Amino acid sequence: MYDQLQSVENRYEELGELLSDPEVVTDTKRFMQLSKEEASIRETVEVYRRYKKVIDGIKETEELLGENLDADMQEMAKEELADLKKEKEVLEENIKILLLPKDPNDDKNIIMEIRGAAGGDEAALFAGDLFTMYQKYAEAQGWKTEVLEASVTGIGGYKEVIMMITGENVFSKLKYESGAHRVQRVPSTESQGRIHTSTATVVVMPEAEEVELDIADKDIRVDIYHASGAGGQHINKTASAVRLTHLPTGVVVAMQDERSQLKNREKAMKILRARVYDQIQGAAQSEYDANRKSAVGTGDRSERIRTYNFPQNRVTDHRIGLTIQKLDQILTGKLDEIVDALVLYDQTQKLEQIQNG
Repeated sequence: MYDQLQSVENRYEELGELLSDPEVVTDTKRFMQLSKEEASIRETVEVYRRYKKVIDGIKETEELLGENLDADMQEMAKEELADLKKEKEVLEENIKILLLPKDPNDDKNIIMEIRGAAGGDEAALFAGDLFTMYQKYAEAQGWKTEVLEASVTGIGGYKEVIMMITGENVFSKLKYESGAHRVQRVPSTESQGRIHTSTATVVVMPEAEEVELDIADKDIRVDIYHASGAGGQHINKTASAVRLTHLPTGVVVAMQDERSQLKNREKAMKILRARVYDQIQGAAQSEYDANRKSAVGTGDRSERIRTYNFPQNRVTDHRIGLTIQKLDQILTGKLDEIVDALVLYDQTQKLEQIQNG
């Protein structure tokens, strides 16, 4: 483990030198890649450097205790040694987590798809609540959101909404949100005051960049057609709607939100690339059934992952048995408690796998 840490520190120092090299500074793409790499290992290096100082401190204090000290100095040295040994244990646990194999998608932006499922209008309204919740969480994290496509119902809910969330480490925090979300509440249309149960589904996909996924033009069928629905006179005059079909996988994306055919095509391509990348990754991951079962957020997306109970102001995440009586706060985007618990659970599972060989 310490050889690994030392090699990480050596690389960090090398990156520092490279990032001050004028040739690298003028090469924007390379500079960005190296900056990203440096940022990804900075915490590990800082913890390792502190760990080395603590080890040195323990050694020096133990040597001091071997000398003829007066009673007060002896007591102070013993207290300092105890504190240093406690810190050493904490740092060792941190280091184990920092050295866990990293998900290569963790630092990526995401495309999130939210759809109303079972429950008709109420499911669409709940999909809208989830959409707002994730928007507010993203805002609190300093991330940006962009709606790529939205299908609004007459009463203000969403049959489907697709948005892109960009920022630092977005996928690492939201990758656990994929699955079926269930709501239990009295709908506004319910005259008898009965509690209804509805569901909405969430799919979180890492954004796929062109360098990671090369989609050949010959593998895409492009259909251009007239947009339908509300939108004014241009709807009937301009063939601006775009449908892209990725022939090898059968993934289809249709886009008509923008008046410009080019803009619709750009948005559709972002979604298509993410869906194809997600499908390829899913196929590769299915070969590791044991890992899939033990990890949160990578299992069957039809699985019910969370219940939002309005009468009891309760949210339950079924994968980790977490129940929180703060539904009103969570719906305003205060998701940190749930996200942190899921991250910790995932890290603990991975540590156990490594320790059990």
